[in-house]
Amino acid sequence: MAEEALIVIDLQNDFCPGGALAVTGGDEIVPLVNDLIRRSEHVILTQDWHPAGHSSFASSHPGKQPFETIEMPYGPQTLWPDHCIQGSLGSDFHSGLAWTKAELVIRKGFRTAIDSYSAFFENDHTTQTGLAGYLRERGIDSLTLVGLATDFCVAFSALDAVKLGFRTTVRLDACRGIDLNGSLETMIARMREAGVTLEDHLSD
Repeated sequence: MAEEALIVIDLQNDFCPGGALAVTGGDEIVPLVNDLIRRSEHVILTQDWHPAGHSSFASSHPGKQPFETIEMPYGPQTLWPDHCIQGSLGSDFHSGLAWTKAELVIRKGFRTAIDSYSAFFENDHTTQTGLAGYLRERGIDSLTLVGLATDFCVAFSALDAVKLGFRTTVRLDACRGIDLNGSLETMIARMREAGVTLEDHLSD
């Protein structure tokens, strides 16, 4: 088991019902994620961690609304409501999450000028978070991803993990999606084509 790790993506208050960027049913996965944490030898968490006035916030672009898309130097960027601001209640992990077993918390999105969906790279796809090196130094080569949201941070993390050579599984029953203009179906197809193993134990 030593070479496997569970990566819990952004299970934070702002992505759960009542939060600034709530994912429908985001809190429903907490008991299942806690069960997976209990059964995993190695647990890593990611935490969206934006400074106030982050460039991905619609409020930073006069006249723009949340969920519009703009062009940034690194490509298209969806604009979001202000969320997961460093040190805020919204940036905290969900109060029901049994996260204390985590060996590492990767914070992402803390650079003002660039957003970060993936646990491995910022959205320029070149600035690394250091997670890949950490996993390799620990001898971990097989990953299971759970958390929020399926079609953004989970999917981009999974695609990068496969690209970096990790055996990668996404537990769809332990994720929830935003589904922005069909993004859920699109990203599930992209993950499948890239070689991510998709498991949904609800349908077993």
